[in-house]
Amino acid sequence: MTETPHIVENLMAEVSPPPHGILSLTIHDGDGLRLVLFGFATGEELSEHTAARPAVVHVLTGDADVTVGELRRSLGPGAWIHMPASTSHSIRATSPLTIALYLLGPTARSAGVDANGGASPA
Repeated sequence: MTETPHIVENLMAEVSPPPHGILSLTIHDGDGLRLVLFGFATGEELSEHTAARPAVVHVLTGDADVTVGELRRSLGPGAWIHMPASTSHSIRATSPLTIALYLLGPTARSAGVDANGGASPA
């Protein structure tokens, strides 16, 4: 199946941090890439987990405490993280936060994994 080009003129306008909880929106899923935007209310977190696929996290707005493998960092807008498949990681919003998650490799549909690229959201 041939994919058509996909243009998003303003990625940051696609999702905003909610007042409570975590919001996710899939922007693209196909051709070896799944892009999911997440909005986090302050204090919300995704506890330690892994993804079955390599992943990139790009902080779009806000601040977060992030653990990737043994590395711990406080990150803000513009921060970029690459994680090989099966790398343990967690993220906690220290302010209203939006991130872009890029899952790389075969699409979830073709790889036979769940919609989040593993057992939990990356």
